[in-house]
Amino acid sequence: MSILIKGGTVVTADRSYQADVYCHEGSIQAIGKNLDVPSDCKIIDANKMLVMPGGIDPHTHMQLPFMGTVASEDFFTGTSAGAAGGTTMIIDFVIPNPQQPLLEAYNQWMQWAEKSATDYSFHVAITWWDDSVSDDMGTLVNEHGVNSFKHFMAYKNAIMAEDETLINSFSRCLELGAMPTVHAENGDLVYHLQRQMLEKGISGPEGHPLSRPPEVEGEAANRAIRIAQALNVPIYVVHVSCEESLQAITRARNDGQRVYGEVLAGHLEIDDSVYQNENFEFAAAHVMSPPFRAKKHQDALWKGLQSGNLQTTATDHCCFCADQKAAGKDDFSLIPNGTAGVEDRLSIIWDAGVVTGRLTPNEFVAITSTNSAKIFNIYPQKGSISVGADADIVVWDPSGKRTISAKTHHQNIDFNIFEGRTVQGIAVHTISRGNLIWTDGKLSTVKGAGQYVKRPAFNRDFEAVNKQTALHAPSAVNRG
Repeated sequence: MSILIKGGTVVTADRSYQADVYCHEGSIQAIGKNLDVPSDCKIIDANKMLVMPGGIDPHTHMQLPFMGTVASEDFFTGTSAGAAGGTTMIIDFVIPNPQQPLLEAYNQWMQWAEKSATDYSFHVAITWWDDSVSDDMGTLVNEHGVNSFKHFMAYKNAIMAEDETLINSFSRCLELGAMPTVHAENGDLVYHLQRQMLEKGISGPEGHPLSRPPEVEGEAANRAIRIAQALNVPIYVVHVSCEESLQAITRARNDGQRVYGEVLAGHLEIDDSVYQNENFEFAAAHVMSPPFRAKKHQDALWKGLQSGNLQTTATDHCCFCADQKAAGKDDFSLIPNGTAGVEDRLSIIWDAGVVTGRLTPNEFVAITSTNSAKIFNIYPQKGSISVGADADIVVWDPSGKRTISAKTHHQNIDFNIFEGRTVQGIAVHTISRGNLIWTDGKLSTVKGAGQYVKRPAFNRDFEAVNKQTALHAPSAVNRG
């Protein structure tokens, strides 16, 4: 399909300008005015609209086996829901069981992801350590285009990575030109506090945030960052939810350390009062880790985005329905952790960020798309409106409005954490690899149309670069 997006304002991470965009054979072929296009080219009228790179969600969990159940959203329904909100690529997570070979788990996730409607890639979690894990990391980087490895510092007696594993894996990442990422919560402390809450008779969802206070996250973030500093390896901290974690990141970046921070749309806009709701299903639906925080933390997170100390936004999209959450009816520690958001992220951040004046449209593009592409080394193929880039584009109505509801969303879950919120800023058309898959409220995604995106390793002389250069912008990360 050939598509001409005509009459819109192109908005990238660094500038805005009037131009038409011509897409053919999956890529952007020309940008300008009075373009010469075939007579049978489909025309999209983008008058008064913004033409932006499709969103990249760098943190999702589709079809995840977790806490005795499996997330209700699969790769087709999840990527389709993302397309309805303007997201054209996800980076999901391969999470091996302890002692499971990394390559075995990777192949399983690749099989599940074959049904994706839009493009996808994978981080791979390191949940245990021996020489075979080190070898598999090399194979994943060199043969399969995996350039990031996840470390859960939480979930004791399950997938938690001890400090020794962090040290071994971080060191191997540096050798391979890969980026270590961390879920920063002190798992031993969480386990202790969970037992303490239950002993006190606090068994409902209100016990969840009490067992995971900001100090638990701040300590782990600082520890991981310090380990990375000692080893001279860059680090990416996922779902930063509190001021304590942000302070650790800011301190390190001010010291010239390569540290990147991600924040979730939910953590920016929802506070911890949700856990006090007397309706178990409502409160349990908000159980995720780290939990939602007090309002002061939201203010700090917005400032983190504005200052550039947080570079990306994500969702940690991991859907569990009411019957699955009911597993923790008598013990909050058994409630499957996860909420949805892949469909709503862009609208929430535009409404709360751009409409309010906290962010410019260009900054919006950076934190919802371009920075993820740069940090994970797929720019300008992704996150870019440029000739030769993949035609992953969202035509955005900055004045359009919609009311978010589980009754109308496309996510495969029976609850929406943003229920009833009317947002300004909506995706009118979503284009994935040159195919129009969302237009005027109608989805036309195709199962299996998405492609796996390999992400090259970073420069092999990264250690030397890291010693010499203080990184304050994701664009300083180089291709390998």
